[in-house]
Amino acid sequence: MATVSAKVFGHHKKADGTFNVKICVQHKRVRKYLDTSHFLVKKQLTSDFKIKDPFVADKVESQLREYRKLISELDDRLDFFTAEALRDYLLNQNEDIDFLKFCSSHIESLKQSGRVGSANNFRVVRNSLTDYFKREAISIKEVHSNMLASYEKYLRSERMITRFNQNGTTVVTKNKGLSNSGLHNHMRDLRTLFNAARDLYNNEDLGIYRIKHYPFKKYKIGSAPLTKKRNHTIGQVLKIKHCVTKGESRAELAKDMYMLSFYLCGMNAVDIYNLCADNIVNGRVDYYRSKTKGKRKDNAFISVKLVDEAKPLLIKYIGKITNRYSRIDGFNWALCKGMEQLKEITGLPEVTMYWARHSFANIARNKCRMSKDDVALALNHVDNANQTTDIYISKDWSIVDDVQRRVISELKKVEAKQMKACTDKNVLFQITKL
Repeated sequence: MATVSAKVFGHHKKADGTFNVKICVQHKRVRKYLDTSHFLVKKQLTSDFKIKDPFVADKVESQLREYRKLISELDDRLDFFTAEALRDYLLNQNEDIDFLKFCSSHIESLKQSGRVGSANNFRVVRNSLTDYFKREAISIKEVHSNMLASYEKYLRSERMITRFNQNGTTVVTKNKGLSNSGLHNHMRDLRTLFNAARDLYNNEDLGIYRIKHYPFKKYKIGSAPLTKKRNHTIGQVLKIKHCVTKGESRAELAKDMYMLSFYLCGMNAVDIYNLCADNIVNGRVDYYRSKTKGKRKDNAFISVKLVDEAKPLLIKYIGKITNRYSRIDGFNWALCKGMEQLKEITGLPEVTMYWARHSFANIARNKCRMSKDDVALALNHVDNANQTTDIYISKDWSIVDDVQRRVISELKKVEAKQMKACTDKNVLFQITKL
């Protein structure tokens, strides 16, 4: 049986002459103590350090009754608690949860485990909540269904946001309202953060529910809206490949990364950033896809052939990107700015690394007529519907090689036609001048 009682220790006298009233939690013959907000002077205590002041005594007794009630409600579950766990349970029952503080801690944990992309997505949500509430701390109780409906309207509206750039300078920008797709992703990430908080602070086995409400039961996010196709034609890919950029510029970095991703079956920017010499094995690029390696039993491993078209780009950048950009955030920022410049140079509506990946996939399927399963293997996707079958079948990287070879062959075929057309046009121009 656990007991709680008030204690004042004579040898714990503060510099100002006061003594703190503590709550002693005794369970399984072990004592643990809780500090209270009550500080008493000697005249408020008896000679054996019992509380003499009636006002403080009443306050402390009220707290003890609350703790005894909480302990009684645990029933048989009390056996699963240590004295320390019981102390923490009593302490935390009335302590509010700062949701923004939790978000920051969760984001840092993701960064430490290498999940930088997820951390960045959640950082956007945390910063947006700070903008919405206009303060740096919010109770998790403030995240409720009515708030989510209001927050959605806020996200859809045009708004001014203040951020600090890499030099620590305050930058104010005007943000457009989120699209249906952007809003869905944002609220989905907020729900993921809320669920993570519930996983941390609630314990269903012991019946501990510090977060008792669930706003997403009433506020429905729904399924993701269909996104517009984000792929270039072969002609547009070639336009990117042959556009003129200045050496060592962000535009050149963007062009090279786009083409390197395209040649290596849609490799993501973070995986290119993390490449080193150890990833090159027997003429192949072996790596674990960062986005999904923590979610799959195979750690999202893939082996892609190092084709001749990719070799000069890999030699140019492998092991050097991390010297140029010490953090992936800096690399992504440079890529983002470079892609914007590349878009202006080529006149294309959009240029990103995702477009390189989508373009590779679309050409493989729609031009080269590769099966969806083979394209999915080349993209290092996992098919949830066929997970049982995958247990019996080992991965054959030659299938990936075939998809890669056919896509690059299609690109070279169109490129050769374009070059011939340009040559014929030049010859015709020279003849007409004679």
